[in-house]
Amino acid sequence: MYHNDFSGRKLSMLMDFYELTMANGYFSNGMKEDIVYFDMFFRKNPDNGGFSIVAGLEQVIQYIKELKFSEDDIEFLRGKKIFKEEFLQYLKSFKFTGDIYAIPEGTPVFPGEPLITVRAKAVDAQLIETMLLLTINHQSLIATKANRIVRAAKGRPIMEFGARRSHGYDSAIYGGRAAYIGGVMGTATTLADEMFGVPALGTMAHSWVQMFETEYESFKVYAENYPDNCTLLIDTYNVIKSGIPNAVRVSREVLEPMGKRLKGVRIDSGDIAYLSKKCREMLNEAGLTDCDIVASNSLDEFIITDLLDQGAKLDSFGVGERLITAKSEPVFGCVYKLAAVEKEGKIIPKIKLSENEEKITNPGYKKVWRLYDKKTHNPIADVVTMSHEVIDDTKPYTIFDEIHVWKKKKITNFYAKNLQVPIFINGECVYDSPSLDEIRLYCKNQVDNLWGEVKRFTNPHSYYVDLSAELWNCKQDLINQFSFKDGAQPIE
Repeated sequence: MYHNDFSGRKLSMLMDFYELTMANGYFSNGMKEDIVYFDMFFRKNPDNGGFSIVAGLEQVIQYIKELKFSEDDIEFLRGKKIFKEEFLQYLKSFKFTGDIYAIPEGTPVFPGEPLITVRAKAVDAQLIETMLLLTINHQSLIATKANRIVRAAKGRPIMEFGARRSHGYDSAIYGGRAAYIGGVMGTATTLADEMFGVPALGTMAHSWVQMFETEYESFKVYAENYPDNCTLLIDTYNVIKSGIPNAVRVSREVLEPMGKRLKGVRIDSGDIAYLSKKCREMLNEAGLTDCDIVASNSLDEFIITDLLDQGAKLDSFGVGERLITAKSEPVFGCVYKLAAVEKEGKIIPKIKLSENEEKITNPGYKKVWRLYDKKTHNPIADVVTMSHEVIDDTKPYTIFDEIHVWKKKKITNFYAKNLQVPIFINGECVYDSPSLDEIRLYCKNQVDNLWGEVKRFTNPHSYYVDLSAELWNCKQDLINQFSFKDGAQPIE
């Protein structure tokens, strides 16, 4: 059991200011008890990938459990002189009382489907928006990037080395957690190990080598201190002329007399493909065929793929800034949109229209179903339905393209699974978060189960995420209703 990662932190006021102005407005206009439905979803996979990995749910749960406003918070808001006193008194005893449903961490997910659905009072639903978004956006982005890098390495271990280049403290800590879900073997961020149990890894920097009179002496002292896990950084001066020769000498003179083996050498600069091949030759000639060669230095899935395609003799990778910042596309893009309101016990779907087709929302209280092939257990398609709908997997089911509706596919011999699970009911948490290792293993198994075409880095197959006929009809009805609501006429 790791200590509470929010312990002693004031996060209740970590929200966009308009959450408070809107909540105050709902309260002032007699709408604070109105029940609303919000969906959190994203519109595009990072790096034009075929899928993403959802992460961060455990921190969302902790945040909502601990969400309350202190006297200092109330006084700060009172000082703004725009909030009604009744609203401020309401915040004093605030506790989230709604329902939350979510797709579990580590699940491969796709654009357009609700990752989280919130059913709550309008004030409750509004106040939690910012933290839900920033938590899921960040960890899902890093978990997705990490998974791409792990897959590029083709079974070779990936170590997350990005803390010093991350966007602040939390980016390093929670990025380490998310990267572990995505499949890295460990992190350089020690606090991520203390808080979450992500294995902390690391050996030496160039400064260690420079502190000694000779490179050999630096290697010798390190080996004497860490004989069971000795990996030497060999590019401080010259990899071929001094780094490898000194590593071999330390192995023979220090480690082998102790009955130990040199575990690895690390290359952090230069032509890594060329150097790794020369290192492998020299290590093999010295009888160190079991000594791993580790590469670091601004790597990502594309560079790793290139290195392996060039025949680089590398056994593992330390990946820093391009993982922890998701440098190639550093925004995940989850949004939080109103989907329905309740009036006198009836759910009334709501829609947001836009001239940008991809920004038109899916209305109503919904479920997300994943359809699996009964023989292979590979996912075939996801279907978003109204909450009361059930997909009957005892008979064929037809999916269709939302835009090009004549494009249809009849699915047979499948089973259907509702992806979202209950997290909070009436404000009480009903979900037991798995351990981080369980989430990581679940993620690996789920990704392994995807079709290879979806996992391509270049031009991946577009996985089907379709709407049920009932939801599609509801959406079209609302588009037609609101397109001409203000007197505009359809074009003849």
